[in-house]
Order: sequence, then structure tokens, then C-alpha cells
Amino acid sequence: MRKWFATVAVLTSVCVGAQEITIEDIWKKGTFSWDVVCGLRSMNDGEHYTALKYGSEGVMVLQYSNASGEVVDTLVTDAHIDGASIQSYSFSDDEKQMMIATEVEGVYRYSTREVNYIFDRATKETAPLSNGKQMFATFSPNGAKVAFVRNNNLFVKDLESSEEKQITFNGEWNKVLNGGTDWVYEEEFAFDKAFFWSPDGNKIAYYRFDESEVPMMDMDMFNKQLYPENYTFKYPKAGEANSKVEIKIYDLASGNIVDADLGRAGDFYVPRIKWTNSEAALCVMVMNRLQNELELRVVNSTDGSSTTLMTEKAEAYIEISDNLTFLKDNSFIWTSEQDGFNHIYHYKADGSLKRQITSGQWDVTNFYGYDDKSGYLYFQSSMSEPYNTEVCRVKLNGKGLKVLNPAVGSNSANFSTGNKYFILTHSDANSPATYGLHEADGKHVRTIVDNSELRRTLDSYALGTKEFFTFETSEGISLNGWMMKPADFDSSKEYPVLMYVYGGPGSQTVTNSWGGSNQMWYHMLNQQGYIVVSIDNRGTGHRGRDFRTVTYQQLGKYEIADQIEGAKYLAGLDYVDGERIGIWGWSYGGYMASLGVSKGADVFKIGIAVAPVTNWRYYDTIYTERYMRTPQENAEGYDDNSPINHVEKIKGSYLLVHGSADDNVHYQNTMEMIRALVSANVQFELFVYPDKNHGIYGEDTRNHLYTKMTNFILENL
Repeated sequence: MRKWFATVAVLTSVCVGAQEITIEDIWKKGTFSWDVVCGLRSMNDGEHYTALKYGSEGVMVLQYSNASGEVVDTLVTDAHIDGASIQSYSFSDDEKQMMIATEVEGVYRYSTREVNYIFDRATKETAPLSNGKQMFATFSPNGAKVAFVRNNNLFVKDLESSEEKQITFNGEWNKVLNGGTDWVYEEEFAFDKAFFWSPDGNKIAYYRFDESEVPMMDMDMFNKQLYPENYTFKYPKAGEANSKVEIKIYDLASGNIVDADLGRAGDFYVPRIKWTNSEAALCVMVMNRLQNELELRVVNSTDGSSTTLMTEKAEAYIEISDNLTFLKDNSFIWTSEQDGFNHIYHYKADGSLKRQITSGQWDVTNFYGYDDKSGYLYFQSSMSEPYNTEVCRVKLNGKGLKVLNPAVGSNSANFSTGNKYFILTHSDANSPATYGLHEADGKHVRTIVDNSELRRTLDSYALGTKEFFTFETSEGISLNGWMMKPADFDSSKEYPVLMYVYGGPGSQTVTNSWGGSNQMWYHMLNQQGYIVVSIDNRGTGHRGRDFRTVTYQQLGKYEIADQIEGAKYLAGLDYVDGERIGIWGWSYGGYMASLGVSKGADVFKIGIAVAPVTNWRYYDTIYTERYMRTPQENAEGYDDNSPINHVEKIKGSYLLVHGSADDNVHYQNTMEMIRALVSANVQFELFVYPDKNHGIYGEDTRNHLYTKMTNFILENL
């Protein structure tokens, strides 16, 4: 089972006066916010956990009892590291040492650089790991060494001798990366640390990326300076050159490095590598560029030779997960959509199928792991409805399936070491999250956080509820949605509607979960007399493979058709003003909102697009080609549903928003949209946030953005 790691929210107690929600309440005053307790980790004994504690005297790591919730020890404080502030931490496998990260600097979505310290729990002594900042610092299994990346090269430090050894020497910015991923792997395959200790700690398997042929992306960074700085990084757009990827294995004793035989040449991906339970065997996932063929290869770590363990193919594409789990006998757990829904399979050590463990017309949405003592697999599913999730367990033989959460809604779990306990996170559409400690069979032990203060705050406002509905399109397709009406809703009146959309492959906006700050904004709009609605179109998740992949090679076509059908359905309701329906979204949702106000000009009066893709030709290889193939193969698929090619249809009001330093969906998308709008003489509104990335946050940015969007809605819808 995975180590316990979760984030728990604890509400900041506030005194609520006025009953009308304001933008400042949501994004500035913190009226509906909660404090965050970070870094919750299970300890080896399974009876305790640790977490960061923030206070007037600085940051500390505290140890708690699972059973009682009481603090039993203070492990380390800022004072132990000469007053530097603890920002994150990890343990060596034996928990005798801790890695303390300070001065953390974000790089891209996941990656950071930081100054790391090694803290010895017995002696209470602290020492810096190395000079400067490091990335991905990780203890060896026996805690005697630490591997890390600096300046695109891999290093190993011996903690006993303090000897630091540089393993690679060819790392160079925008050319070669060792032990860390390039931009597109980090963003689309969702990992950044690209080296892994062998179970015995004698070897390190690592990625080498040669991105020298990947085209360069440039961004101006203004930073309140007289002359802007130019930031350049390698970004492969659809159809362009990717990094060349190699897997190498370093032997600490001999110093030798061997190349893993990946079984193919040319364009391919290596989305995951993982050591098996055989000390000499590394499992490598190799995927073709179109991402519809995936091969598990077992690599001999001594000479790099490899053999095929298993191959899976799909008509459209295969999504990547971290669910591959090797059992003690090197048989393995794998999740697959081969029967039309995502389910759990058990394969023998030779790669042949032993059995399908779960089945049914529902998806396994997360795999938590296997407990070899009890014989149970733990996982999350959408068994009851696509918008719910359940925490479940089942025996390895497929028997004894049980739902472990008591309440319907969105449920997720973090299991303790040894699987004696798990923390259940639960929320529903109208209730903030609760965090409870449960035994492995689902029995409730105690409540950790119930957000009671937030609940009392919400109760003091006159708020409506979020309700679920289903409707059938003209093509006979059933779609799910939620609706939020004003608290004083009167069915004899007609209300304007704002639709919120994301709509991308495998995503969901229609979930039985608390929506946080955005939900409070929708409540605010309810108070202003608006109904707010969201609909999950074809292509979204938790409804099986075929529902999701129908959009293959035609992103935008079916999604916007369904949103238009949704708007028409709403317009047919007696209490909806069909002439006043708007649509808004962010990122993929901004793409959809732009299509809505153009291709759906007859039904949408306004559109708000934040950080939108406006042509998939401008987006990255891994994401775009997974769903669209390359522009060279599928030019019409790219262009037919590009909002740029439909601007002349726009009749209503259109607000376009972007951050100028968006490394993900580049500002170029908005610039080219503007070019098309001007050429077609279509009037629109534009707002650009200097030096802000795809998230558009920091300083007072969110407060400003939501004020601007609110005013646009009030003035135009």
C-alpha cells in the first residue's frame, strides 16, 4: 500500500455579519475559507501519523496518535534548522532521518527547487544536504544515501562520509535533463521526479531527456522592470518534435551505467518505470506516439536487456495511471478498460491474465493498493452514479466486494501504513468536506475535521441547494447536470442562466461534492437572481470507455453540441428565460465557452473564456495527439472545431481573459483569437493579467478576476 499522504482542511472561524455574499467575502476576506494542515503522513507502526503545525513560533512537525488524535511528540521545528522555515518533509524508510525542504521555489505544475536539510531524529542535529538548491531529493531505501538533481544532472550523497558524487555530466538547460522530466511529461504524464532507487538501494534507474530538437517557446516576463526578461523553454506543440527519451540504470558499487533496451526506435513515450520485486528487474511502460499501444517490458538491470511482459492496445487511446502494483510473487495488479469500463485485473508473473477482479457497468476511479495480510484490494469507484464516488474493498479472488464509506457523495481514502486505518474524506453537493478515521473494514473511529464552523457560517446565509438532473438529447443520449437556484426561487418567474463548462476528455464538473470558492460565487450569483447550471457532455469521465472516446479525433464537436442541447433543454423550462443563457469556462472550458458563443450563438447570449485553447495546433503533443492524432494526420479535426474559425458567428458579448506568462495554454491562443475577431470585425472584451500563469492567482488577482466576470455577467446577461 502507498504511504499515507493527505491534506486536511480545518476551518478558520469567522464571524459573519451581512447575509449578502460579496466577491471580497470569497476571494479576499476568507469568510468561507479554511486553514490547511499540510503533510499528513502515516508512520511505520500504523498507529501514528505526522503533520505540519503552523504557529507564532514557526513551523513544526507533530506526531499524533491515530486512535486518540492527541499529540504525542514534536519531531522537528524551525529552531532545529537555524530558523529556516519548514515547508515540507519526508522520512527515511526507517524513520530515523527526515528530509526538510525550505526556500521552496515552484518550477512548473509539480516540480520545485528547494534548500534541503537532513535532520537526525536521535541526535537532533541538522545538516544541509548540499550547496545551492536541489530537486527531488530522495533517501535510499536504507537511509544511508540521498539522490537529487541539480542543474539537470543526477547526484548521490553518502550521508555517513558526506561524499557527494556527480553521476551525470551532460545536463544542460533546454538541451539535456537527467533524473527529471521535461515540460510535457510533467504536465501530461503527471510526474516530475524521474529517478527511482532499486529496492536494495544498490541501483538507480533514471530518465534522460534530450530535448535539443524540441522547438523553443518564448515568454516575456515583465516583473515591474524597465526591460522585460525573455523566458525560454522547450515546448513540443502537436505534430512537432518530442524529446528523445532513454532509461538508464546506474550501479552505485561499480559506477557503471547501462542503457535499458526499450524495444523500439523513433517516436515513443515512457510514461512510467517501476522496480519489480526482483532486485534485478525494472518494469518499463513503453507507449507509441499515438498512445493506443502500451507495452510492459521487464529490463535486466545488469545488462539492460529486456523482454515483453504484456501488451495492451486500444482503438482510440490508453490513459496512464499509477495503478501498476507488483505483488510478492511478481504477479501484478493492472487496471484496464478492455471490457468497456475501467476495472482491476490480476496478471501472473509471466504476463498472462489470471483473472478480472472487478466488473460491471461502472468505473474503478482510483486504486489504493493491496494488503497481502488480509488479501484485500482497496479502490475507489463510481458504482452508484457517475457523479458519486465510493471507497471499496474486494478480495484478490474477486469476492467480498464491500463499500466502506457510510454516506453518499464524493468519498476518497488515504490508508495508513499496514492498512489498519484509513482517513475518509467525504463531501456532497451541499456539504463541505469532513475527515474521519476509519478502520480497514469501514468502522468509524473518530472525526478528525467536520468543518462545523463553516457549516454554521453557511447556515447563517440564505442559500439555495445544488440539485442534480438528467435530460435526454435529440440523439437519445442521457446527460447529467446540476442546477443551483436562488434561495427564494419562484417557479412562476423566468430566470437568466449561467452555464459552467469544462468538458474535456475524462473530466467531470457534475460531481456530488462541495465546490469550494466557485460554489460560493455561484451562490452569490443566485442572490443576484441567476440560476447556475453545469452539464457533463459526451467525452467526460466515469461513464465508461465508449462514452469518453466518442470525441476521438474531433475534440469540441460533440462536446459543444451537447452543451447547446443542454441550453435548449433549459430554455424549454417554464422558469428559464431562454433569451438570457450564458456560458463560461477555464482552459478546456474556455475553449468550450468560445465555441458556445460562436457555434452556439443562437442559444448563448454571453461567453466568458479564461485561458482558452483556441486551436489545438497550439497545444502540446502528449495531450493533443492522444485525443486528436497529429495535425498532419487530422487537419480537419483540428480546424473544424477551432473557435478561431467560427468568430464570424458571434452575436453576443464575449469576454476573453488570459495570463501573459501562461506556460501551459500559451497567450498565443488568445492573440490568434484576437486576430480573427478583429479580422471579422467582431467586438469583444479582453483582459490580460501580467506575468500570471495558467492558474491566474497570487496577490489580489482572483478577487479582481471574479469581480470582472461578475460585472460582465450583470451588465450583459
